[in-house]
Amino acid sequence: QLQLVESGGGLVRPGGSLRLSCAASRFTLGGYAIGWFRQAPGKEREWVSCISTSGVSTNYADSVKGRFTISRDNARNTVYLEMNSLKPEDTAVYYCAATRSYYYCSGGVHTAMDYWGKGTLVTVSS
Repeated sequence: QLQLVESGGGLVRPGGSLRLSCAASRFTLGGYAIGWFRQAPGKEREWVSCISTSGVSTNYADSVKGRFTISRDNARNTVYLEMNSLKPEDTAVYYCAATRSYYYCSGGVHTAMDYWGKGTLVTVSS
C-alpha cells in the first residue's frame, strides 16, 4: 500500500510560521506532482498548492500566494510546505496528495489525486 505521511502541524500564533512535510513510503515521490489541500471544520476541502515532478513549476491558491512556499527534495523523497504570516483562517487539517498529472494538481482537482495522506492539523490562534 502506497502511503503519504504529513508532519509538522501544530499550534502557532497569528503571524507565525510552520513548515509541513510530506514523506512517501513504498514509492518514489519523484514521479508524481504533489499537491497540498486543507479542510477547515465545517468547510469543504480546499486546494492550497501544487508542485511538478521536477519542482520547476508551482502554483498557489490566491488565499496563500506570497505567504506559502512549496518545494521538494526528491533525494529525500519529501515535499515541503513553508507557511509564513499565518492567519487564523489558515486553521485546518492539511493533506498532501500525489498524482501523475501536474495539470490536474495545479488546477486543484482533488478527485484526480491518486494517493492521500491522513493529514496534519494546523491551528493558528493567539
